[in-house]
Amino acid sequence: MNKDRVEGKVKDIAGKAQRKAGEWADDPEQEAKGAAKQVEGKVQNAWGQAKDATKDRGKSKPPRNMPEESEDEQERRRA
Repeated sequence: MNKDRVEGKVKDIAGKAQRKAGEWADDPEQEAKGAAKQVEGKVQNAWGQAKDATKDRGKSKPPRNMPEESEDEQERRRA
C-alpha cells in the first residue's frame, strides 16, 4: 500500500462525512464539497492501486504449472 492509496482513502472518508453532515444540516454547498472530496479521494486511491499493480507486476513469478526453461533452452532462445 502506498501513500496515494492511504491519502485517497482518508479523503474519501472525510468527503463522505462532510457530505452526510451537509445532508443532515440541509446545506447543499457542504454536500457538494463533500461529494467532490469523495471523488477526489476515490481517484487518488485508484491511482495508488494502479501504481501498486504496476510495481507488483514486475516482481511476479511464472505460474507454477509452467515448467522453467533449462539453461540449454535459454541459450538456444538467445541465439
